[in-house]
Amino acid sequence: MLSISDLAVDIQGSRILNGLSLAMGKGEFVCLLGRNGAGKTTTLRTVMGYRKPARGTISLDGVDVTGWRPWQMARHGVGFSPEESEIFADLTVAENIELPLHTRPNTSRTAESRIAMAYDVFPKLVRYKTRGGSELSGGERKMVSIARALALDPDLLLLDEPFEGLSPTIIPLISDGISSIRSMGRSIFMTESSLDHVPPNIDRLHVIERGEIIFSGVLADALRNATVARVIGGEL
Repeated sequence: MLSISDLAVDIQGSRILNGLSLAMGKGEFVCLLGRNGAGKTTTLRTVMGYRKPARGTISLDGVDVTGWRPWQMARHGVGFSPEESEIFADLTVAENIELPLHTRPNTSRTAESRIAMAYDVFPKLVRYKTRGGSELSGGERKMVSIARALALDPDLLLLDEPFEGLSPTIIPLISDGISSIRSMGRSIFMTESSLDHVPPNIDRLHVIERGEIIFSGVLADALRNATVARVIGGEL
């Protein structure tokens, strides 16, 4: 599904990713864990096309997509929910969720089924269809952001720290929504800065430190790994 090889990314003269490599298969649920500033968001934004790598390759379903623009990645079936949600404040919930129908108009699903799928994952949003984006709480904006990405009918869903900054009462709703997406068999690549928020049903965990992968394996092995423990003992 997704293969990242020897990825290096510079931002304002500083190397943020330094030879990062990882891969995930179709239908897998993979988490990239690391402290703030380790390179998690840069990884997702580079995959999505917002950042241009200094070197390395990114391939999706065997297609080299290195350097593609975000709209091209979306057309190719990659949905993205940013850490800050980034929904349109002047659009309603319904309008935000309907946007991917124009971004990626042709999939095997009908427009109606794609919209229904988004609301099925977060049924609370049905009551807020006519509410403006600026009127939503942080947790509600996160739901809309993920639902909008799902309405793209993505083959790969990128979730950047979906639990960051949310109140404890809203986290279970987001977690249930992600589990529902997982049950559909869709590929999910998410980032997290807190080990407490790493879903127990992930297929594989990658730990990133200073732009490099320091561990790749299952969650249980990560908890017994001395190098991972050093990182976790810091800010995770």
